[in-house]
Amino acid sequence: MEGGVKKVAKKEKEPFHVIHKVPSGDGPYVRAKHAQLIQKDPETAIILFWKAINAGDRVDSALKDMAVVMKQLDRTEEAIEAVKSFRGLCPKQAQESLDNILIDLYKKCGKVDEQIMLLKHKLRMIYLGEAFNGKPTKTARSHGKKFQVSVKQEIARILGNLAWAYMQKGNYIASEVVYRKAQMIDPDTNKACNLCHCLMKQGRYEEAHAVLQEVWQYKLPGFDDLKSRNRVEELLLELQESGMPLPSLMPNLPEDLTFDDDDFVEVLERVMNEWAPARSRRLPIFEQISQLRDQMAR
Repeated sequence: MEGGVKKVAKKEKEPFHVIHKVPSGDGPYVRAKHAQLIQKDPETAIILFWKAINAGDRVDSALKDMAVVMKQLDRTEEAIEAVKSFRGLCPKQAQESLDNILIDLYKKCGKVDEQIMLLKHKLRMIYLGEAFNGKPTKTARSHGKKFQVSVKQEIARILGNLAWAYMQKGNYIASEVVYRKAQMIDPDTNKACNLCHCLMKQGRYEEAHAVLQEVWQYKLPGFDDLKSRNRVEELLLELQESGMPLPSLMPNLPEDLTFDDDDFVEVLERVMNEWAPARSRRLPIFEQISQLRDQMAR
């Protein structure tokens, strides 16, 4: 009981900004954070974030926080324009996190092409050694918690997001190829389920079933999550209901097969050479697509 009293007394002595996890001071950025977190007034927070940016007060933090609040208010297009217009005022080390915010905003408002372009750019930055500030890991934050992310994990995450974007365009072959590359580097249940979905969309049910069997057999990361487990079971049920016909010898190729960026193909090839396990490397990287195109041309 005495220990509990001491903890309460200690907490009461802590400054207001420490208790409520807001910055100290009286500048426009601090007032914006108070409006956002304490007063729960997002509209006022946005006005004050603008003032902070114009006053040069913690510009990178103000820009990021303002974009997040705008997204919450469904002002996504405005947030995109703000980030693109003012990111030049932010230091180099803030650019990567601004890219992540932009990708999230593009995803929110359905700008898939812009999302794909920026994801390719991020992969190039890793290849050129300009991401992570030259370090093998970086500190990331999710739901208020900090954790370490390795270059390998980041590459797999970017490839997974890129594959998802291709899937939104209905380009299931492109999505499949990129998901397979991501799984070679850092496999997990979520990407496996998405890969299964891509294969099912192409009518390749037996291959899709094999992907799910691997999830069950090896208990891939994320398998213990109830939501992921339910999705695996739903996909298995859908496969069973389909009757699982033999896979088509010639899956239909979408007209917009968008692997036309030679520079990106080269970057992705070299990234795979460095980070994928040796037994999983397949050269050239898009030989699967080339073979299908050759067969179609005959």
